[in-house]
Amino acid sequence: MQTSFPPADRDRQATTEAATQRLIELYEQLSPTHLAMLDTLYAPEAHFKDPFNDVRGVRAITQIFSHMFATLDQPRFTVTQHLVQGDQAFLSWEFRFRMRRWRPRVEQCIHGATLVRFDTQGRVMLHRDYWDAAEELYEKIPLIGTLMRWLRQSASATR
Repeated sequence: MQTSFPPADRDRQATTEAATQRLIELYEQLSPTHLAMLDTLYAPEAHFKDPFNDVRGVRAITQIFSHMFATLDQPRFTVTQHLVQGDQAFLSWEFRFRMRRWRPRVEQCIHGATLVRFDTQGRVMLHRDYWDAAEELYEKIPLIGTLMRWLRQSASATR
């Protein structure tokens, strides 16, 4: 059985798909010079949340990415999958980088996902990143990693 969507819903879906593609292109090519483009893709009072940040506004979001470029070497995102529905999209991604102070020759990889919700103009209103900071980051750091792995194993053993 094929369902038919009203024209407004089809238009909304097309707007969201186009906005999602623009966002994917930005993140896969992100560099310090591209940060100025955030204000064209994000609504002025956009909300951004990840395991370390919870901010509102394009300026605050730009500062998060500026900090990333200031503290990491060769940071880059690869979007591996995306789903679009209505005014929102869900992106699966890999974030690869090198730490400057700890094992700078070893490339690190964080796997995560992002939920984005768009306004009627196709700008991001909500950007919510989901990734496990303990497994993807803390467990890789020498002293903290030992503690985090022990805690994970202890929790698994009590189930």
